[in-house]
Amino acid sequence: MEREHNLVPEDAWWKRYLYRIIYRSDTKLGKLFDIILLLLILISTAIIMMESIPKLDKRYHYTFLVLEWIISILFSIEYASRITVLKNKRRYIFSFFGIIDFLALIPFYLSFFFPVTKYFLIFRMLRMLRVFRVFNLLDFMNDGFVIVRALKNSSRKIYIFLLFLIIFSVIVGSMMFMVEGGRPGFETIPQSIYWAVVTVTTVGYGDVSPITPMGKFFAVILMLAGYSIIAVPTGIVTAEMRNKRQNLEKVCDRCGNEDIDDDARYCKQCGKKLA
Repeated sequence: MEREHNLVPEDAWWKRYLYRIIYRSDTKLGKLFDIILLLLILISTAIIMMESIPKLDKRYHYTFLVLEWIISILFSIEYASRITVLKNKRRYIFSFFGIIDFLALIPFYLSFFFPVTKYFLIFRMLRMLRVFRVFNLLDFMNDGFVIVRALKNSSRKIYIFLLFLIIFSVIVGSMMFMVEGGRPGFETIPQSIYWAVVTVTTVGYGDVSPITPMGKFFAVILMLAGYSIIAVPTGIVTAEMRNKRQNLEKVCDRCGNEDIDDDARYCKQCGKKLA
């Protein structure tokens, strides 16, 4: 993820001044700008939610529309300002936060042609991630990076587990179709597979349930198996997070490399012997 403080401002004094306000929060104006931005995001999200309520939308439709226009225009000015004050504009545009800022803005303009897309403005909530920078909570963000890396590194094991779960659900669903004999909820194999997935994940909507003694027996087995099955991906990710946390605690004294394997004796970047 590209960090905002790696961006470089233009040489003009007013652009450097705006850069300090927009991209930094170490000044009163900078922190005020960020707090106002976060408040506008919350207000915009609340408006989108209230617009989906027919009674509120009918009564305050014009008010919602005006506020939405005002907030979206302010966000447009802010996005253009972020690009204008930078030398390395491309770096911001294609950075993590740059893409989020764009996704938070473009639904407003698309709604001119496709009205339903205005509800995609809910993506503005992703801009709330800046709260970690504004209130000096970057340690929380680093913990988030650990979780993301753990999920990425354990993805192959999770894919294999999901494949097994799909095969298991198809087999059990097919067996339930035969056992229940086409009763309500089990008229087809796909419907039976739906019941199997809902049961094995312990969601249990209750809209479909077996009637025959054999079907109930299979249901009990499947529900009990669901608890053990759910523990599998949790254990995979937890183990990977523990390994990553241990690796992060190992740092090369010479080059600062943090990507060190558990059994490493030398740094993979500079070759220094590790303590």
